[in-house]
Amino acid sequence: QCPGLGLPGEAYRRLADLAIEGCAPDLTLILDIPPEAGMARAAARGAAADRYERLDAGFHARVRAGFLAIAAAEPGRCAVLDAAKPVEAVAAAIRATVAERLSPAPPPG
Repeated sequence: QCPGLGLPGEAYRRLADLAIEGCAPDLTLILDIPPEAGMARAAARGAAADRYERLDAGFHARVRAGFLAIAAAEPGRCAVLDAAKPVEAVAAAIRATVAERLSPAPPPG
């Protein structure tokens, strides 16, 4: 949420360095959806909006841009999936990506 709140990327990197001490996931899935569609989905759930859901579309657009920038900078670790698709299609894309990226390599020979 740092980009959404207008915090510089360097502040995030320093906080992450302190928090994760050099650890990083092997795979990060970024479920990408245009902010307006995501906000509409959240509203359709009928639950009370949380503090992030109450923020404006500009905030959500900045957060999205921040995640997409991370994915562009770290394509070996990140996979961007189209979350605007129906839930079954998103779930299938998640399964396929995890299987592709995290399956053990076949033995040599």
